[in-house]
Amino acid sequence: MAAGETQLYAKVFNKLKGRSTPSLLDPLLGMGFPAHTALKALAATGRKTAEEASNWLHCHCNDPSLDDPIPQEYALFLCPTGPLLDKLQEFWRESRRQCAKNRAHEVFPHITLCDFFTCEDQKVECLYEALKRAGDRTLGAFPSAVSLVLHSSISYLGFFVNDSPADIIREFAVMFATEASILADCTVKPCTKQLHLTLAHKFYPHHQRTLEQLARAINPSHSCQWTAALYSRDMRFVHYQTLRVLFQYKPQNVDELTLSPGDYIFVDPTQQEEASEGWVIGISQRTGCRGFLPENYTERASECDTWVRHRTYTFSVAPDLSSRKDSEASSRRNGEPNPPSSSRSLSSLQSLQATIVRRSVLVVRHGERVDQIFGKSWLQQCTTPDGRYYRPDLNFPHGLPKRSRGIKDFENDPPLSSCGIFQSRMAGEALLDSGIRIASVFSSPALRCVQTAKHILGELKLEKKVKIRVEPGIFEWTKWEAGKTTPTLMTLEEMKEADFNVSLDYRPAFPLASLLPAESYDDYVHRCAVSMEQIVSTCPQDVGVILVVGHGSALDTCTRPLLGLPPRDCADFAQLVRKIPSLGMCFCEENKEEGKWELVNPPVKTLTHGSNSAFNWRNWIQGN
Repeated sequence: MAAGETQLYAKVFNKLKGRSTPSLLDPLLGMGFPAHTALKALAATGRKTAEEASNWLHCHCNDPSLDDPIPQEYALFLCPTGPLLDKLQEFWRESRRQCAKNRAHEVFPHITLCDFFTCEDQKVECLYEALKRAGDRTLGAFPSAVSLVLHSSISYLGFFVNDSPADIIREFAVMFATEASILADCTVKPCTKQLHLTLAHKFYPHHQRTLEQLARAINPSHSCQWTAALYSRDMRFVHYQTLRVLFQYKPQNVDELTLSPGDYIFVDPTQQEEASEGWVIGISQRTGCRGFLPENYTERASECDTWVRHRTYTFSVAPDLSSRKDSEASSRRNGEPNPPSSSRSLSSLQSLQATIVRRSVLVVRHGERVDQIFGKSWLQQCTTPDGRYYRPDLNFPHGLPKRSRGIKDFENDPPLSSCGIFQSRMAGEALLDSGIRIASVFSSPALRCVQTAKHILGELKLEKKVKIRVEPGIFEWTKWEAGKTTPTLMTLEEMKEADFNVSLDYRPAFPLASLLPAESYDDYVHRCAVSMEQIVSTCPQDVGVILVVGHGSALDTCTRPLLGLPPRDCADFAQLVRKIPSLGMCFCEENKEEGKWELVNPPVKTLTHGSNSAFNWRNWIQGN
């Protein structure tokens, strides 16, 4: 520490020591901690107890930034409690389950009163005083009920605070900002524009109607205690990803982090060049140390999970002592309340779910197939004279599953290429990030389709939980298949032996033996329509997405029957299918109110990539 900083902290210590109330700093200084690190620990733990600050300092003994004068960032929120909060949390859970995660899920329900601002560690108690002064001046005028009006747009859903309550709340925010600037020498920007409580933000447009239905189940006039809460966060990690540790990990090398379940790790996505596949470089919130860690030991956490709750000011008094205790018990360390108790009526929850359940069907084309890249003679390129498989190019798969009739059967039932496997996994990863719930999976019996379904489920962590139901009725138009007979496809038993988690109980609309060679276009379209009718009827109560993995043609012939559209002209159909890329998707959502299905935006973005031609280094050297 510089001499000037040492003198500054000495003055702060003397000032705090002169107060009539015992200072939290005293026991920390008595333990031998320097004043500047002790104050930093108190700020980082919300100035609750000296014991918490002491534990923080012991954990951060190897933190390279411990002596750096980096202040915390603070913000003031107006948070609901009581029955209204219960309903908001119910909305939070249901909206995430039904419509995937959106930006609103990163933070607990709140009305922002001021933007994040910095405050020096030695002046944090002055912020508490500013909050109390502003609250005391506003308490008498604070409205007994805050008027909330639902507002919806294509990317935002929330309650607006209107009329005189909004004016009083804004006045309170201005008072706090003024007091904080005087007492703590902080520059605080109060929110003076439209006050709002965000329900959903930056969601998929096709989820707007469902989110609105969920929001209308919230009665904004529910009983509520409004509490102004002061939070802080580490300003260095604002734009980092936050991971929550799931499993214990002991470092195998000196540059790895020790992980304990419940730890939070800050990860900068732009600084991962040094990390190997499956590993990330992060900074532990618990210790402040930086190092490598296995990514699969963690899961994504919300932005506010690492925030620290400092002080609160409640504007209305609870009706009775028990309700106040319930409200206090519902607060976690970071201030986000726990889920409401199970005393809530189960029937009311079921009726709420009944209004928002929408079945969805996601039709996906399989990934890149090996013959798509290496041509019809691909099998000759990867087979030894004695009939064994080998890998002549990195885009050939590592191996092939066993088939009772040998490798020859792969000729007209080719597997995915290595890139096709990667495409499938990438799609599964994107579906996982989108938050949608895959309820059931149906696949064409073609190997490439079953492989695609397997790798998507693998990334969704559902490979062992959700069985693939093989439906021959959505197999490719047999007129496009080579030869005068339909391809010899793998049996369910062969798929099971090859570690595909296929269902042996599902009874398909069309058995494998019913596929006829060179069928007419009308027969093919009818086959797909009947198959889709059975697929949808098989999952009448499923809440979530029905995943159908088929061929490029399936995006047309498996969706038009749902939409109530007639078959496309055969010539137009052929032209259309040629333009559908690997992992192309179509997404249909059921509108029960209007008794029809609608085509909406898929939950993930498209996958576009360029070609990569073969390269022979020997020819290149000799040619130059």
